Amino acid sequence: MSTAFIFPGQGSQSIGMMNSLSESHAVVQETFAKASSVLGYDLWGLLVNGPADQLNLTEYTQPAMLTAGVASWRVWLAAGGTSPAIMAGHSLGEYTALVCAGALDFSDAVALVSDRARFMQQAVPQGGGAMAAVLGLDENAVRSLCQENAEGDILEAVNYNAPGQIVVAGNTAAIDRLVESAKLSGAKRAIVLPVSVPSHCTLMKPASKLMAERLKDISIEKSEIPVIHNVNVQIAANEDEIRELLARQISEPVRWVETINSMYNEGITRLVECGPGKVLCGLTRRINREISCIPLISMDSISDALEERE
Repeated sequence: MSTAFIFPGQGSQSIGMMNSLSESHAVVQETFAKASSVLGYDLWGLLVNGPADQLNLTEYTQPAMLTAGVASWRVWLAAGGTSPAIMAGHSLGEYTALVCAGALDFSDAVALVSDRARFMQQAVPQGGGAMAAVLGLDENAVRSLCQENAEGDILEAVNYNAPGQIVVAGNTAAIDRLVESAKLSGAKRAIVLPVSVPSHCTLMKPASKLMAERLKDISIEKSEIPVIHNVNVQIAANEDEIRELLARQISEPVRWVETINSMYNEGITRLVECGPGKVLCGLTRRINREISCIPLISMDSISDALEERE
C-alpha cells in the first residue's frame, strides 16, 4: 500500500481543533509557541479560547492552519510514523506540505503565510469580492455559468474540489448573479461562502506579484519528499520553480481532482489527511473510491493509520 499525505487549507479550522493531540504530545504546543514568537501574538490561545470570528479571519486562519498541520505531522513522526511517498496540500496546505517535506523552514513559512494573508486581504476592497460553492454541476457547466454571469466583472471557477463540487470566485455582484443562475440551471445548491477574500481568481493578481517579491527573500531547499503543486499538478523541478508556483497559486485555480487522480495513477492507494478536520478525506471519497483516506484528528486515528501503514 503506497501512501501520500495531504494537508488542508482554510475552512477546516475550529476552536479547540488541536486539543486532543496536544494532550498526548507536548510537540503540539511547542510548535504553536514557535509560531507565536514569529507572529507576535498568542496563536495557541486563539485556538483554545477564540473568539471564532477572529480565528476565521484570513490573517489568523492561514498561520493557524499551517501550524496545526505541521504540529500534526510532528505528532505522527513522534508516534513512529514514517514518511509518505508523496505529499500535496489544498491551497494554503501546499505551504504545510513544503514545510513537512523539508523544503521550507517552519518559521519562514509562518511569516510567509501571514504576509500571504495580508497581501490577499489588501488586493480587493472589503466586500468587493466573494466566493461560492456550486454543487451538482460539472466543470463545463460551471465555467459556462461564469461566462454568462460575468457581465464585465471577474467571475471564475477556482477550486475543482470534487466532481460536482466546484468553487467560484470573483466580484461580489457577479457571484450573486451566478448563485441565482446556478439554481435555475439545475445545481443542487449554490452557496456564498463565509470568506473575506476571493482566492485563486484574477482579482488576486496584485497579491501574486507581492508574493513573488516576498519569496525572493526566502530560502527554499530541495524537498526530501516530492510535493505536487496546485497550479500545474506537477512536482517542481527546482527551488526557483517552487517560488514561481507559490506566487501563481494565489491567483490560479486549485486543481484538486487532478491532484488526487494523478497520485492514484502513480500507485497511491492510501491518503493520510494531516491537519485538523477531515474535509479532504470527504473529497477523496467523491473523487476516487479506490483510494482510502484517514484523517489524523486524534491519537486513535493516528494509531489506526500506523496499523495500516506498509
